[in-house]
Amino acid sequence: MVASGTVEKIKSEKGNRGYNYFFSVENPETVLLIDKREDDAALDEHHKSPMMQTIAELRKKHKWSLKIEQFVKKEEK
Repeated sequence: MVASGTVEKIKSEKGNRGYNYFFSVENPETVLLIDKREDDAALDEHHKSPMMQTIAELRKKHKWSLKIEQFVKKEEK
């Protein structure tokens, strides 16, 4: 993802607020990606972008599996 330039392209997308990888100390095969977007519309645009095809191709090539969890920031009152 980094070597192919994909990460930098994703970070430059409109509405991107952060795209960072974190590696597990306990399991070196596990990587956590935190992808922060301005809003749901920005995430939807990212999912429609050519980057998603690039990511799918890299996942297939490297036999990566994927688990998605979404966390939503609770607005303060």
